[in-house]
Amino acid sequence: MNLPAAGVPDPARTPARPAPEHARPGPLDPTAPRWWRPPEPHWSIVLTGDDPLRRRVDGALLTVADGRFGTRGTREECGVGCEPWVMAAGVYRQAPGDIPRPLPGPLWFRLDVPGDDDAHERRWLDLRRGVLHRERDGASRLRSVRFASLARPGIALQRTSSDQRPTVADGSSLPVTVGVDQRRWSHDDVEVSETSGIGTITAATCTEWHEGEGRHVVDRLASLDAHPTRRPATGPVLAALEHARTQGAETLLAEHEAAWAARWADAEVAILGDPELELAVRFGLFHLMASAADQDEVAVGARGLTGPAYAGHVFWDADVFVLPFLAATHPPASRAMLEYRLRRLPAARERARASGHAGCRLPWESAVDGSEVTPTSTVALDGTELPVRTGELEEHIVADVAWAAWHHHLWSGDRWVTRGPGRALLLETARYWASRLEQDADGTAHLRGVIGPDEYHEDVDDNAYTNVMVRWHLTRAAELLAPDDDEAERWRDLASRLVDGYDPRRGCHEQFAGYFDLEPLQAAAVGTPPMAADVLLGRERVAGSQLIKQADVLLLHHLVPGAVPPGSLPHDLDVYLPRTAHGSSLSPAVHASLLARQRRPEEAAALLRLAALIDLDDVTDTTAGGLHLAAMGGVWQALAFGFLGVRPHPLGLALDPRPLPRAWDALELTVRFHDQRVRLCLGHDHLEVAGAAGVAVLLPGTVDGATHTTPVRLRRRDEHWSPER
Repeated sequence: MNLPAAGVPDPARTPARPAPEHARPGPLDPTAPRWWRPPEPHWSIVLTGDDPLRRRVDGALLTVADGRFGTRGTREECGVGCEPWVMAAGVYRQAPGDIPRPLPGPLWFRLDVPGDDDAHERRWLDLRRGVLHRERDGASRLRSVRFASLARPGIALQRTSSDQRPTVADGSSLPVTVGVDQRRWSHDDVEVSETSGIGTITAATCTEWHEGEGRHVVDRLASLDAHPTRRPATGPVLAALEHARTQGAETLLAEHEAAWAARWADAEVAILGDPELELAVRFGLFHLMASAADQDEVAVGARGLTGPAYAGHVFWDADVFVLPFLAATHPPASRAMLEYRLRRLPAARERARASGHAGCRLPWESAVDGSEVTPTSTVALDGTELPVRTGELEEHIVADVAWAAWHHHLWSGDRWVTRGPGRALLLETARYWASRLEQDADGTAHLRGVIGPDEYHEDVDDNAYTNVMVRWHLTRAAELLAPDDDEAERWRDLASRLVDGYDPRRGCHEQFAGYFDLEPLQAAAVGTPPMAADVLLGRERVAGSQLIKQADVLLLHHLVPGAVPPGSLPHDLDVYLPRTAHGSSLSPAVHASLLARQRRPEEAAALLRLAALIDLDDVTDTTAGGLHLAAMGGVWQALAFGFLGVRPHPLGLALDPRPLPRAWDALELTVRFHDQRVRLCLGHDHLEVAGAAGVAVLLPGTVDGATHTTPVRLRRRDEHWSPER
């Protein structure tokens, strides 16, 4: 993405699910403990006041979502400049001559709330329970809670209480969404709204009553459904709404909280000694979990369900940065992400065939059917039209998706990847590379005319990241075929011939052929990262220099450390870290992970903090368009892959812990490995591993030798780890 110029949940505190209510519930006190909880330290994002210039940013930060639908944290009455959104994952509209863009759904939460210019207001997102709170003093004494049910995706509830009566916006439970062809009708006491043709359908009820000292209470209950290619049926939406209404608001809230408690139990994170960073990390993980459903398929766009930036398209961001966290904590969600890719292979096959190649070439930007939807041009700040070539040349996504599928398999043990339909994500895409590679007379194989992750340098030959990922891809795919299979043998041969840019004399990789001949410009000579060097210096100057946008060569060390020469990481860091502008939100966390591995914890912590706060502090001035999900996933990877050295391995869970920053007392993380929960706690001189007995723990140098099984407590001795006796 471009840039412009923790404590552990306590099961004892999780409310038990009450018995079902067999009749429609009567009024419930909106100030009761279950409904109204003050902000919880270390678990709540608190925003105060109402700055019109920050309404769009605040709306993105306070989004509540259930993996299928996201409702921005916009106030009930919206207001000027708020940009309210209700988004459905993977559902788009496309105007003639335009690219597909997210289709907004009805604003089910809208109310006309009496204004009060002298009132003090605060809102907070309870990350532990997935509930958005709002309170305002003054004449109205307004309070509200809102959640999108994680237990019942597609069901959302908002309760608003005030001394002054809130009224239903424009007399309807489902106000018309501006710019959307929306049809509305009533069914008994339920209002239904649907977009024309494909898209969304929403059914909602609005219940009002008086309670205690004349306070007015309004409950809004909504049932949502959507489909990317056809009109959803009305019947299931109405049935889901009626069932939710019969169960009652108390039950809906309790089961929603229980669902979040279960998710956090498998994704616990704590950074003892740094509560600000701990909260920022939890904020990111909350939105990662809320952005991906765990059934059928799921399209995870660059900004998830929090905003329409990047047209809601699916990039490599989802596969490389979002999916690993889900694979390690909730594999059904990572499997659903891979199902999205698998079901769109026919379009990828057609694209490969159209270019004269075999197999499947995945699109750089994907939407409904898997065809390439990357725009061909964009407009610069000065109004100049600039070509966009990523859809044409940035091919590494083909290997990135294969890596994501393999990563899911290693964490979960899911044979769907190795013996089921998911094999196609490695095999069909490997066939593309086998037909795409060029062989020279000397026998070497090459990939010419590509764009690597850097993106400041276009149409280059032998980008190291792309080539090494392709070599890794061909090698893994060959393992899925019989050892004597002719195709597997050809893939292994091509992989061995593919140049990778590594220079043994320098001990480092050349990012692409001719990179070291460019102007040796470093980032410090231009400004202070993060920065958009191409905006500051112009695209031509940057393209002729060694400045890079984001981790490129270094990303190899992060994703496939076993596929690069041993000992090359420190040399590549020395070369590329000073040349990186961090002009992408994806970059800081990757560098943090690698600096942690190189035992440079203070530098790692600084970049980790930058990545973790990128939305909370709106570092890039782009959060209004939605949250940077991939950066959030990168933060988790820096903690897991970098500081803890966690890697899934065919023989067990590999660990290679590194020193913590001085300010941290300990780092705690929970993952699921082959459906078993494993808790890790790393201190400055010890590592505790607890979980289901039988999980093999692999320490450095023991992958082919002795292993330990959980639980185990390890002691650091001169950077070597051994069990305590």
